[in-house]
Amino acid sequence: MRKFVVDSHSENQRIDIYLIDLLELSRTKIQKLIKSGDILVNNKGVKTKYLLKANEVITVKNIPNDEVKLKPEKIDLDIVYEDDDVVVINKANGMVVHPANGINSGTLANALLYHFKELSDINGELRPGIVHRLDAYTTGLLVVAKNNAAHLTLKKQLKERTMSRKYYALVWGVINNDSGTIDAPIGRDISNRKRFTVTDINSKDAFTQFKVIKRFKDATLVEVKLQTGRTHQIRVHFNYIGHPVVNDPVYGRRKTIDKTGQCLHAKVLGFVHPTTNEYMEFTSELPNEFINIMNKFES
Repeated sequence: MRKFVVDSHSENQRIDIYLIDLLELSRTKIQKLIKSGDILVNNKGVKTKYLLKANEVITVKNIPNDEVKLKPEKIDLDIVYEDDDVVVINKANGMVVHPANGINSGTLANALLYHFKELSDINGELRPGIVHRLDAYTTGLLVVAKNNAAHLTLKKQLKERTMSRKYYALVWGVINNDSGTIDAPIGRDISNRKRFTVTDINSKDAFTQFKVIKRFKDATLVEVKLQTGRTHQIRVHFNYIGHPVVNDPVYGRRKTIDKTGQCLHAKVLGFVHPTTNEYMEFTSELPNEFINIMNKFES
């Protein structure tokens, strides 16, 4: 069973659309769960077109699990920090964080089960310890919770935007401003549900701050700070302002350079430790894939 509290930004959004990202199920499957009474709002059944209100509690009683049981797998991990409560991982390029869409092995979740005996179970059996995630081809830092108390504390920091997350992105074109903020709501693309876009339809507020680190002839290296954490937010926002992330096969407007994925790296991660209450911050160097592509713009 899973529960979600509707925030003010999601008010008046259809329940079936709202749950797509949270449950990672198709809209059709979600509608079936609503009709069968396995999804309730404030403990009452609703219709698939129900419009949500702030602070309502959505309960999902039975989530269909078509995946095989998650198995531990001996996969190397770059462990930056570890104690009794948290683990900070520098995620490799191409690694999926947890099983979804038919991917059942080779994920970070599989590796975590092998390396650690204790992990939080708040997000279910397929997401042990997973507090937040990165796209498969986004590299860099993420924090994993070893117990539920730590998980809840870290989750609260994410929700209240007190967790510090800074990314480096290489984007097409030269950005003339030294810094800026992109304020544009993001929602699912109605013509392609695997993509997201800037839209006023069933969207959520999204804010992205950036500053220029270095300018090249045809590209710009930027440091990006997220004020919100929407799916694909950085990739969608920079595509929206005409500076898509270099080598992005989904949102890029130009031909990709190679198959290593978008030049996007979670470089800095900071949070208050759930037990000691001390602020901790970690930094990760750019991966070779990113550097190799960036070097092509040096000449």
